[in-house]
Amino acid sequence: MSKNKSSDSRGLNIIVVGCGKVGVTLIDQLSKEGHNITIIDNNFSKIQHLSNLYDVMGVCGNGATLSIQQDAGVETADLFIAVTGSDELNLLCCTVAMSVKDIATIARVRTPDYSEEAEKLRAKLGLDMIINPELESAREAARILYLPTVLEVNKFAHNNVEMVKFKIPEGNKLDGMTLIQLNRSISSDVLVCGVDRDGAIHIPSGQFILRAGDKISIVAKRKSAREFLYKIGFDTHQVKDAMIIGGGKSAYYLALQLIRAGIEVKIIEQDKARCEELSSLLPKATIINGDGTDEDILREEGIEDVQSFVPLTGIDEENVMLTLFARQNSQAKVITKVNRLTFRSVIDSLDLGSLIYPSFITSEAIIRYVRAKKDSMESNIETLYHIFSQRAEAIEFRVHKDCPLIGKPLMDLKLKNELLLACITRGESVLIPRGQDVLKAGDSVVVVTVHTGFTDIEDILA
Repeated sequence: MSKNKSSDSRGLNIIVVGCGKVGVTLIDQLSKEGHNITIIDNNFSKIQHLSNLYDVMGVCGNGATLSIQQDAGVETADLFIAVTGSDELNLLCCTVAMSVKDIATIARVRTPDYSEEAEKLRAKLGLDMIINPELESAREAARILYLPTVLEVNKFAHNNVEMVKFKIPEGNKLDGMTLIQLNRSISSDVLVCGVDRDGAIHIPSGQFILRAGDKISIVAKRKSAREFLYKIGFDTHQVKDAMIIGGGKSAYYLALQLIRAGIEVKIIEQDKARCEELSSLLPKATIINGDGTDEDILREEGIEDVQSFVPLTGIDEENVMLTLFARQNSQAKVITKVNRLTFRSVIDSLDLGSLIYPSFITSEAIIRYVRAKKDSMESNIETLYHIFSQRAEAIEFRVHKDCPLIGKPLMDLKLKNELLLACITRGESVLIPRGQDVLKAGDSVVVVTVHTGFTDIEDILA
């Protein structure tokens, strides 16, 4: 044990096996939320560094070994999370933990063969969750390419509600408009729930004035969001084709999503054996054996005319350079996948189109589960997204029949500052909340806030 930590009655006892990028992201998020974390990894120097940095306990060794898990306190743990680089090891770690006690378990599983049977595998082994960073990243990238003029698309209320982020261009009709004017003159079916202006996050009121260059997030039903974007001059058609650089797991998952949506896919991969494998797995895709970082090959394969460009190499620097090259040489919608968690401010300052961080996508799913598990009420978290570069959260809560907020006009509730009720889903109806509206049992409520750690709808109260 490298460091002892006093018990926190507010938090869960959580064991995290694997201190790679996903593991570090989880440790960072979970420790901020007051949980008692114990980490397991074979790398002693990494354990020592993280133990000191985050004030967590650390055990060096094989996380699938019973004795190591016992040293980490598995008998008293509430949750066991395995996020090493090996699918098989993660599954074995969880199986060993469940042999000791009835404990909630989460495993990272990335291999397509396993992922296609993930639900059966989860049920058979008794796991609470199987999470696949590459698959979740591909789904996020596909959502953006279905609506390529935006930066980000998040889904709520069983995909009936969308949160769409876009940048206001120069000369756009939104420039200089207050939110009240927007509501009256363009659409009352959308709500601007967040604005990023020069790095500062605003949860805006009706008097807030929009400016060109603002990155804004709106919440609306899917159809209403597209109608709104069309009214302000945005193209709402999905891309017709996509060029993907790199033929790894992420490329496979993304290509599969796009082909199903009728989008033509071209993958450029350097390894010949992998090209042959992809040709078999994706018969409707065009697979090119070549160096996707070679300018001549990119031009030869038509980068100037392609509608979307997604570099998915395993090297962040290559992905960034390829994106910048595409920005200079085409009008393509670009999506940049970034694995590294450092230099966020530098990356955010570059013109890289839509950014995807697999580690954050994975941690969001797990954090959502942890918060719901921690809360004893039934009005738990349905969906959670970190937005605006992790500086705000959008959380969907289910309202339980015993919730004390039910029946009270929203205008009478004393809410925390920097917080907004973005929408209420009631059956098939999606409501943009007004002051006289009330919550009812069974509602889904989307809350946008710069506060962190909410586990229940009641946390919105001041």
